[in-house]
Amino acid sequence: MTRLTIPAEELMNGGHLACPGCAATLVMRYLLKGLGPKTIVAVPACCWAVMSGPFPDTALKVPLYDCAFEATGAVVSGIRAALDARGQRDITVVGFAGDGGTVDIGLQSLSGMLERGTDALYLMYDNEAYMNTGIQRSGATPLGAWTSTTPRGKGDRKKDIMGIVLAHDIPYAATVNVAFPEDFVRKVTKAKGIHGPRFFHALSPCPPGWRYPAEKSIEVARLATESRVFPLYEVEGGRVRITRRVVHPVPVAEYLGAQDRFGRLSEARASEIQATVDARWADLERREKVA
Repeated sequence: MTRLTIPAEELMNGGHLACPGCAATLVMRYLLKGLGPKTIVAVPACCWAVMSGPFPDTALKVPLYDCAFEATGAVVSGIRAALDARGQRDITVVGFAGDGGTVDIGLQSLSGMLERGTDALYLMYDNEAYMNTGIQRSGATPLGAWTSTTPRGKGDRKKDIMGIVLAHDIPYAATVNVAFPEDFVRKVTKAKGIHGPRFFHALSPCPPGWRYPAEKSIEVARLATESRVFPLYEVEGGRVRITRRVVHPVPVAEYLGAQDRFGRLSEARASEIQATVDARWADLERREKVA
């Protein structure tokens, strides 16, 4: 039997209001396993604002603060300042937002938090659309994906949120995937001990939005990394390190084919996506060697 290396303590209760198969529940669960009970979480309008349950109940065993859609970075900064004023520097403050509240509506607030050097952690759980309001496209929706506002497939590429964040020269940033919990928790535990702004880009497959059976979330998430669509790496002090080196990747078409949201994708567009994935992986390896 393989011994798991993630903490046994659970800081998320059962009884949340997520859809069956929602990977965002695992994102929160693994995050809290890595951070421990001395954590405060700020959540804007997103799926998790509903999933945690109606006030005064919550699915979390740590304090949870609901904030405005665009304000996560500012609210996190305010909580951090208040704790510092009280001398409570051993508490980790977390902004936990979806892709719409990060790459679009909350980008200005996030940028301000990073630019100010706020000593807090920000995690974007990326389900690649505005899932809570009807599966509308976001800036994180990938090229060719169906959404309710791009019924023939999105014609624009996904925003490079890691590139945007790293332009702020922050101490630590990493990608994480619920299909690889040990890698996920290890990175969170490391980030907990780093001072300054830290950022996580978490892949969060969504069964109704991505159009696959609810029991396939981990399989789809694993394909994202094994096809190099969503590589796992960390950037600490400007140094890039790939944490799961995929030597023999599965074809990107296998990942795309596991989701009906790419059902209208042409062979030419699929080949374009494969070429983009290959080029980005080569660039990631180059950056690792340069660092």
